[in-house]
Amino acid sequence: MTVNIPRLIRNTGLLAVAGMLVLITQKVGLGMPILDAVPGMIIIIGVADIALVIRDLFPKSIFPAFGWVTILGFLFSMPYNPLSVKFMEYTDKVNFMAITTPLLAFAGLSVGNKIDELKKMSWKIILISIIVFITIFFACALIAETVLRLRGDI
Repeated sequence: MTVNIPRLIRNTGLLAVAGMLVLITQKVGLGMPILDAVPGMIIIIGVADIALVIRDLFPKSIFPAFGWVTILGFLFSMPYNPLSVKFMEYTDKVNFMAITTPLLAFAGLSVGNKIDELKKMSWKIILISIIVFITIFFACALIAETVLRLRGDI
């Protein structure tokens, strides 16, 4: 249960490269100033690094680092968190759609490397995908419903 420092440093470097791609994409596609979004990107990379450390500390957990990033982002952005105002102020300057471009590229590369394993699953992968999509849809709807009710919007 230790943190793999060399891997963390390598992953931070990869996150920094991806962050630069996001900022360039944001500048080219949306005309948004790069320097305004740098603090937000540093925060996002920091949250991702924290998630990687958590994953290293709990190696037997089946919960992926991406899940930890989601939970941490949720906790940092909650209105009751004293850090949320600054967290949101800086991260709002990083466009979500600009982040999805390299994220989807990396996801595609990771799936491409496991194409032989996917072939072995044959028709089962379709069934699993449908179950996952339906579950995620209803989970998101339930979360949205709960938050909207708590806020008094519905």
